[in-house]
Amino acid sequence: MHYWLIKSEPTTFSIQDLARSKNKTTCWEGVRNYQARNFLRAMKKGDRAIFYHSNAKPPAAVGIVEVVKEAYPDHFAWKEGHKYQDLKASPEKPIWSMVDVKLIQIFPQEISLEQLRGVKALEGLELLRRGSRLSVHPVSAAHFKVFERLAKQK
Repeated sequence: MHYWLIKSEPTTFSIQDLARSKNKTTCWEGVRNYQARNFLRAMKKGDRAIFYHSNAKPPAAVGIVEVVKEAYPDHFAWKEGHKYQDLKASPEKPIWSMVDVKLIQIFPQEISLEQLRGVKALEGLELLRRGSRLSVHPVSAAHFKVFERLAKQK
């Protein structure tokens, strides 16, 4: 199993929205960064990810999801007028990918970015690197366990 961190702005799609989704499952669409797309393509069924609310007050880790469907073409890229449309993408040349994720756990309390910055065991975590804007990135097994432990402490 591999571990990841996926970001979403809660005003766009929150963990509560995921909890209300059919089967608590959704496609993780709209990633328009090549490195983040490649990470989506590397995800395997059964992998786990930290769900992170970005551009929130405060930005925070809010739960855990599981990958339930591996990467497939993000068809919103060629849907005319869609906010994720990319004029260079088509069914023949999909360019972008998405995965399906299912809610596993909502943390009892959010773990804020400020709190995360104070945890020595999270040194090296991409999320904490100054200037990091990746919406999808890998997380080590050790870092993932730290998130789980922090969530239980709340």
